[in-house]
Amino acid sequence: MSVFTEQIGIVANTMSQVFHDLIANLLSEREHFNRIWFAGDQLTPPPFSYQVNFPRLELVISGEYINELEDPEHGISEVKIMAGDAIYIPPNSWNKPNWDTDCSLLSLLFGRRQLGFSLVSKTKDQANFYDIQKHSIQTRTGHAIDHILSALNALSKEPLKQPMDEHLLLALMSYCQTMLSIPSDSSKKRSEDVYQGICIFIQENFHRAISRDTIAKRFNITPNHLSRLFRQQGHMRFADYITWVRIERAKFMLKKYAFRLHEVATRCGFQDVNYFYRVFKNKTGLTPSEYRSSV
Repeated sequence: MSVFTEQIGIVANTMSQVFHDLIANLLSEREHFNRIWFAGDQLTPPPFSYQVNFPRLELVISGEYINELEDPEHGISEVKIMAGDAIYIPPNSWNKPNWDTDCSLLSLLFGRRQLGFSLVSKTKDQANFYDIQKHSIQTRTGHAIDHILSALNALSKEPLKQPMDEHLLLALMSYCQTMLSIPSDSSKKRSEDVYQGICIFIQENFHRAISRDTIAKRFNITPNHLSRLFRQQGHMRFADYITWVRIERAKFMLKKYAFRLHEVATRCGFQDVNYFYRVFKNKTGLTPSEYRSSV
């Protein structure tokens, strides 16, 4: 085992303990949630909303977390989500954070192969986050977590959610805490965890300007190691993966929403519309307009 691989293992085990203890504290300090919000997918999301094809859970630890969310009665509304509150976002539902208040937030991202953890803190009027911790572990399919998430996704469509929503979220948090306590002693598995964590981050931030250098810095690895991970784990180049994610989201938007084509391009992270057309045609064999007409 190389020194670098050993260091990755130490960091991964440490981060598992950090998030394990954080969830344990949240479960012990709070007997119940103050309020649980559910995101929707019936209305057209505002630009730069977070919208991915896997479930997410966001827990406000401190401060105010201002968001735009769907409201069944009033359309899109801006809401203040306070410490002790939670948002559950089903697959392909959306939320749009404001990020202009003092806030600390724990996010759990339930990818198909990976469970991602993200802790961020923000100060009002500051452009950047001052505390960012990210970690991911392999998820276990065919277990109780699948059924808990399915129940929450179904409950999000029902008018009466209490008290089932709280029971399910507490069970989900407890299950995630248990998964974090399972030791990871395989260097191959640790490399895959880092790779899958990066994939989750790209899937969540595909609409933003992201590069090899910025991703490497965020995950505390070198750009060359990042490229190596994608060659070894994903059998593709890092840039090709970003393009694949963006084109898949463009296909989703073309099918679901009546966006103009230049807006689809912008919402998917393509600043040059002509470049978006060329890439889309190259990857799908159809222009965006032809693809929309075919589905």
